[in-house]
Amino acid sequence: MPYKFTFDLSKVPRFFFTEIATVSYQKGMHKTLLNTLHDLILKFRIQEATGLNLADAVVLIQDLIDLQAINMMERGKFLQTKKRALFLPHCSRKYMDSRCRAIFDAAVPSYSCAHCSADCLVNKADAVAKKKGYDVYLLPGGSCIPKILKSRSYEGVIGVACGEEMRMLGPLLSSMDVAGQAIPLIKNGCANTAFNMESLVKVL
Repeated sequence: MPYKFTFDLSKVPRFFFTEIATVSYQKGMHKTLLNTLHDLILKFRIQEATGLNLADAVVLIQDLIDLQAINMMERGKFLQTKKRALFLPHCSRKYMDSRCRAIFDAAVPSYSCAHCSADCLVNKADAVAKKKGYDVYLLPGGSCIPKILKSRSYEGVIGVACGEEMRMLGPLLSSMDVAGQAIPLIKNGCANTAFNMESLVKVL
């Protein structure tokens, strides 16, 4: 959990980040728009919805808008890829104890979902992605990704994580010429984190 604060965006309208990124890039005013985040945060009552102070809200929104814009710019390249992987955070499992039957393979390093809970986000994401031909990794942290990418030679990857962790991995993907798509967490923390399944299915 790279952020020094926790957040829950489940009460923020889902279209917010997409619309902001789309309009700002279409009008060529991305950086100018980021300078007015204070106004946007107040207008959309992001502080009330998330419980964050203004400074943390600015950091979070800026990261999410940047990710949305990068997704749009990388989308064409990503759609041309054939060998793809999905990286999921293990903290989005329904259970973080022995009730979860996922098996960890230190050699990869990744968990393998055992599909033990029908209502588990990871279970649902794993099933959908595998049907579409993706290799799926359930990761204990972003530091596992370089090892996987260097050994598997993927052309495209989708990562589910917090915005800050995604931003840190951007240069790695670029250096390896891997097309990336990001699904930001809408709730972070060390357990019971959440992402939007509809958004993931759309990107897949």
